[in-house]
Amino acid sequence: MQRLYIFIVIERERITLSNEERADMGDYVMYWMQSSQRVACNHALGYAIEASNEMGLPLLVFFNIANDYPNASYRHYLFMIEGLREIEGELEGKGIKLVILKGRPEHDIVKYTKEASLLVTDVGYTKTIKSWKESVITAAECPVASVESNIVVPVEVASSKEEYSAATIRPKIKANSMMYLNIPEMGDIQKESKGYDFDTIDVEDPEKVISELGIPKDENYIKVFAGGRSQCLMHLDEFLKRRIEFYGEFRNDPTRDCLSNMGPYLHFGQISPIEVAMRVIESRSGSVENYLDELIVRRELAINFTHFNNDYDDYSCLPEWAKETLGTHSKDTREYVYDYDDLKAAVTHDVYWNAAQREMALTGKMHGYMRMYWGKKILEWSESPKEAFQTAIRMNDEFEIDGRDPNGYAGVAWCFGKHDRPWKERGIFGKVRYMNANGLKRKFDVDKYVKKVENYQHN
Repeated sequence: MQRLYIFIVIERERITLSNEERADMGDYVMYWMQSSQRVACNHALGYAIEASNEMGLPLLVFFNIANDYPNASYRHYLFMIEGLREIEGELEGKGIKLVILKGRPEHDIVKYTKEASLLVTDVGYTKTIKSWKESVITAAECPVASVESNIVVPVEVASSKEEYSAATIRPKIKANSMMYLNIPEMGDIQKESKGYDFDTIDVEDPEKVISELGIPKDENYIKVFAGGRSQCLMHLDEFLKRRIEFYGEFRNDPTRDCLSNMGPYLHFGQISPIEVAMRVIESRSGSVENYLDELIVRRELAINFTHFNNDYDDYSCLPEWAKETLGTHSKDTREYVYDYDDLKAAVTHDVYWNAAQREMALTGKMHGYMRMYWGKKILEWSESPKEAFQTAIRMNDEFEIDGRDPNGYAGVAWCFGKHDRPWKERGIFGKVRYMNANGLKRKFDVDKYVKKVENYQHN
């Protein structure tokens, strides 16, 4: 088996090998695609193709749809299955069969490892995905190679510990990023598998699949962003042609359409951050550094957070200074207090916050600057900081297409002091950074933003 790994044209730091003692020649090589839901710029798929060619075996790609993924709803499944529909066609064009299963991967994926010579899997950074991977690796009846592909600098190359802030991880990322900004070589498969007869879910009609999974339809959801690589590239091309030059100046203005809208696609792995970064660098825009700092440094700080802190979705993840100051002020009088249902329904006294909540609930994507304001006000209007934290996590996961993601968890935690520093002390917030409506008004035409969201509701 060692010979298999010598010729792989992928940075070795991306690859972790397990279960090598279980090596027996089987009938095929498996790639369990889960976190990297794409064909292009996919290190795990590239590794699996080369491994299958080295062994002279066909490659089968498996995907597992669990209908009980925590906090996943109609909008998430729709976006994901739209992407899978495109992947199926791309793989077929390469002579590779995609087998889509329904159920739990620790059962459904494992049973196919009995006839496999190798299982290749990609890497995720949240508890659910990590638990799935660990269960499958432990039970797999063949060697396993885990290949990290959804990050520029492999997480443990960037740092061996949880980082305090962007300032502490930035030099580590910058020292390594150019070494890993490479599109992996993707060879042609030598032995096709597309004719293999495996039971698989037909994803041609995503709505039908969702119905058969028992996922209730969200009648209020307005599909602004469709899933799949073709849609992703359309947004990226538009950003690079028309908007990136304004990104540095106006990225925090939700009335200016200057964002890349890559968040949902990066969350589902429908595009690689490496591909996005290289396209942005090629644009030679004056906003390149601003964008790469968000795409690489900030995003990989969030991944560092979820990778090294297993309590990333719990109030206990906050730094000690934040917990101490919020605890000191937890009994401060709140002028307004709203419960979860009021917040979810966007019936607060604050028209700007209500607009942000409605944008998220209707479209599955709230502008990043408004997400900060949104989280800060939940802290201000909840009975306790702990209740506020759980409310923000729950709603972000439920409504955002890119919820249940390291960026989302780090973003919520930031509103409570994570990856930040102490500020001037005040009521309720203590030394945690404060935001108010006057700050929005100074930064942009927030009433125009409210009208923009109202248009979603009326159209």
